[in-house]
Amino acid sequence: MIRVSLPTAARTTDGVLSRLVCAGILTGLVDGLFASVLSVVFYHSTVTRLFQGVASTLLGPEAFAAGSRGALIGGLMHFGVAFGWSAVFLTALMRSTWLQRVIHSRHGVVKVASLYGPFIWIVMSLAVIPLLTHRPPAIGVRWWIQFFGHFPFVGLPIVACLGMRSSRPDRSGDERA
Repeated sequence: MIRVSLPTAARTTDGVLSRLVCAGILTGLVDGLFASVLSVVFYHSTVTRLFQGVASTLLGPEAFAAGSRGALIGGLMHFGVAFGWSAVFLTALMRSTWLQRVIHSRHGVVKVASLYGPFIWIVMSLAVIPLLTHRPPAIGVRWWIQFFGHFPFVGLPIVACLGMRSSRPDRSGDERA
């Protein structure tokens, strides 16, 4: 019997869009709920103010005066970021047989999510947000809560949606990662 093995990228393209949609929506919802609970219960703020704050990274202080429109823009931005980081991970997953092997190893999704979620927070809080707001990051208790919270509430939904359904890598195939 002749066995034909497709390249890794060809084997993993089935359902790519549905996996990306799953990851983006689930991450946006789970992380949005996490941030909302923090804002309301622990920081004594409102969900509206939370998402106005997100919008203020692009719109400036005017986002707070924009009312529910500012919050809606912030919510859309929040989901856009969730989709963006999901797409980054999906691209890395489709190109790396090493990453596919790690995800399919014992506790692989948790291993990868425990690194990817905090990595996202580091990039966003130390590079992206300061570049947009022209303010240095404030690293305090809230920063660390977000750092650790990004593992279960950002990394895990992304890696679980995209990694659990990805094809297992062909162990005899190309080892470039």
